[in-house]
Amino acid sequence: MSEATDRPVDGDAWADACAEDLAEEKARRRAQYGPQPGSAAEELRKLVDAVADKVSSLQSPLLGVAAQGAVQQAIRQAKSAVEPVIERNPQVFDHLAAAGNELLAAYRSAVEGQESRWTRTAADPSRATPAAPADKAADDPSDPRDEGRGEGPSGTERIDLD
Repeated sequence: MSEATDRPVDGDAWADACAEDLAEEKARRRAQYGPQPGSAAEELRKLVDAVADKVSSLQSPLLGVAAQGAVQQAIRQAKSAVEPVIERNPQVFDHLAAAGNELLAAYRSAVEGQESRWTRTAADPSRATPAAPADKAADDPSDPRDEGRGEGPSGTERIDLD
């Protein structure tokens, strides 16, 4: 018998060691960077609470007591409308946050591409693209590229963000 077969094998030892390492790493990161942000729903709830606290703490002499009471009532109504939505659909806010990040990344990519073209053209005006020549086939009704003209856009279309 070998030494490996003499000892009982604890199948969870590896999982336990990994869990301990992960817990230590999370604790180290919390100590270094602070607590991780919560889900998008939790962050929205925090935002609503912070805005409500800030608005309710504003004491303006221009607003009368009745106006301040109306503001407080509006804040309570907004919170009571938002809370059930957050409670029922917290994953929706995660999806919305992810979609917003994707849109932001697409916008940044488009802007960076345009900025690089601008800086190339500004640095070397000879690299500016000349105007496209008139398409002779545009007036030819037998041109297969003519499908759908006059009926609105079809397929993909380049959108200029300028």
